[in-house]
Amino acid sequence: MTIPNLITIARLIMVPIVIVMIMQHRWGAAFILFVVAGVSDGVDGFIARHFDMRSEFGAYIDPIADKALLVSIYVALAVVGAIPGWLAITVVSRDAMIVSAVLLSWVMSRPVEIKPIMVSKLNTAAQIGFAAFALAANAYGLELGGLEDLAMLTVATLTVASAAAYLGGWLRHMAA
Repeated sequence: MTIPNLITIARLIMVPIVIVMIMQHRWGAAFILFVVAGVSDGVDGFIARHFDMRSEFGAYIDPIADKALLVSIYVALAVVGAIPGWLAITVVSRDAMIVSAVLLSWVMSRPVEIKPIMVSKLNTAAQIGFAAFALAANAYGLELGGLEDLAMLTVATLTVASAAAYLGGWLRHMAA
């Protein structure tokens, strides 16, 4: 067990705590834990790369921890009415589609490798940024005014574009 893996496991353990904080409207704590989780993601990656502590376990658990946190936050924010349900459904549906496609290709003995593509990186950044804003807005009374709708539209558009890009790649892989 490496230090980066322990950090990642700690991030995974933070997920239900952040969700409880959101459900209890303890916005400040939820925001701080979300920021800590984000920083820990950068720290574990830095340590793994710079101190040669990469592991197969880490390669699997890190994206799982990241997605568990992000998807859970969007669902919890929608449940408490902090963001619209349609946005959470869009975010969750993309990830469910990708996981389903990977599992189906594996079951069919045609495993597909999912590599992050630019639209996916932009999507992740937008999702993280908007989740942070939603938490901070509730914790500290921040407002984007009309930009909030634009931010939600950006997250939704990038999420759908990312899903379409991955689906297209998966379909090409499966047809080959």
